[in-house]
Amino acid sequence: MTISETNSADLSANQLDVNFKKFGLRSDLLVALKRNGIISPTPIQSLAIPSLIIGRDMVGLAQTGSGKTVAFLVPILNQLGNGNAARPNQPPRALILAPTRELTNQITQNIRLLTIDLNLRHLAVYGGTPYDKQIRSLKRGVDIVVATPGRLEDLINRHAFNPSGIKHFVLDEGDHMLDLGFYPAIKRITSLLPNNRQTMLFSATMPEEIKTLARKFLSDPVHV
Repeated sequence: MTISETNSADLSANQLDVNFKKFGLRSDLLVALKRNGIISPTPIQSLAIPSLIIGRDMVGLAQTGSGKTVAFLVPILNQLGNGNAARPNQPPRALILAPTRELTNQITQNIRLLTIDLNLRHLAVYGGTPYDKQIRSLKRGVDIVVATPGRLEDLINRHAFNPSGIKHFVLDEGDHMLDLGFYPAIKRITSLLPNNRQTMLFSATMPEEIKTLARKFLSDPVHV
C-alpha cells in the first residue's frame, strides 16, 4: 500500500501545514507530504513520529494500512536530509528490512515519492534479480537500503554491503519475517550494525520471539 492510500485527502493545505508542522519537519519534506496527499497524521504517525524524531528506539504494533511506513520514513528522511549527498563507496546510513519482495518495493516506492526534493539515494535489495546491478549501486553510494534478509546477507558475504554506517534500522512486519524463518538471519544482520544506531521494530502481533529480539537489540524503546 502506497502513502497516498493511507491518509485522507479531504482537508485544506492550511490544515496540512498545521498538522505536520507540529513535528518540526523540514520544509521540503512537508512539501513532499502535501504533494502526495498526506493531509492529517494517522494515529500511528501521531504517536510514533515525535519519539522517532528525537532518536528513540521503538516497538510498534501496527496493522497493514495504518500508515506505519510513513511513521518510520518521515523521521529518517528528516534526519538524513540534513547530510551531504552519498559519495562513492560510502556506507548506507539507513537500513529497512522487510520480509518480501513486494513489501520491499512498496516501501521503496514511498521513499521515491517523498525524496523527490531531497538529495538522497535509495536502493531496493531482494532475491530473484541480478547481483551486479545492486552491487554497482552500492558502490556508487546510497543513503537508504530496503532489503529482504536473505539477499542482504548474500551481499554482506560478498563484501558488497558495508553495515558500519547504519544510523537508522527498521524491522518491518517482524512477525511475518519470523513466520518465514528469518529469525536467525535477522540476529546475524543486527549483530553487525553499529551499537549507536536507532532501531525501530514494527509488527502486527508480538510473539515471544519478537519480544526477545526487542530486548536484545533495542535500547530503552518506546512502545506504541
